[in-house]
Amino acid sequence: MADWATISSLATAGGTLVLACATFASVRSANRAARTAERGLLAGLRPLLIQSRVDDPPQKVLWSDEHRARVGGGRAYIEVVGDVIYLAMAVRNVGAGIALLHGWYLRPDRAFVNEPHPDPDEFRRLTIDLYVAAGDVGYWEGAIRDVEDPLRPAFLKSISDSRPFTIDLLYGDAEGGQRSISRFTLLPIEGTEWYPQVGRHWNLDRPDPR
Repeated sequence: MADWATISSLATAGGTLVLACATFASVRSANRAARTAERGLLAGLRPLLIQSRVDDPPQKVLWSDEHRARVGGGRAYIEVVGDVIYLAMAVRNVGAGIALLHGWYLRPDRAFVNEPHPDPDEFRRLTIDLYVAAGDVGYWEGAIRDVEDPLRPAFLKSISDSRPFTIDLLYGDAEGGQRSISRFTLLPIEGTEWYPQVGRHWNLDRPDPR
């Protein structure tokens, strides 16, 4: 004689298992869709900096002490005035989102190096907010003012000897995330003009592209 209570319990358990499997599959699908949507949103905010093009408009740069410079397309600017070393570089944002520049790291005696990027805490922080719109040009600026700065002697020698050197730029999206580091090598042209060439990019808050 059939045990209807047992059959009913088994049927209920089976139905519960099927419902649980369906729920699990639905949750996994929803999670994948959410991750895909998040990646799409982040991609729309992601900046990527390279050197500007030669035919890009010049950038007017102003430092806090009212020193001024005009940096042409595809160019960087370096000038020593008194005890201050002024640096600037025209950049282009080829990413989809606005770039917010955070800081810079100078390697005065290194060029075309295949070395890891420095720790973000080692970067010299900008004292102003510099933004570069998506698909547009802008600039980075910096200065070495302290006569006791440990990088000053080597950098002054690189400038006087017209030797190429390296600058790493730290930046992220307009929300403060998706931090990246782009490495530029600067080569001398004439006078205060230098030619910048980007060589490497690193992602700090997401997987690297390589």
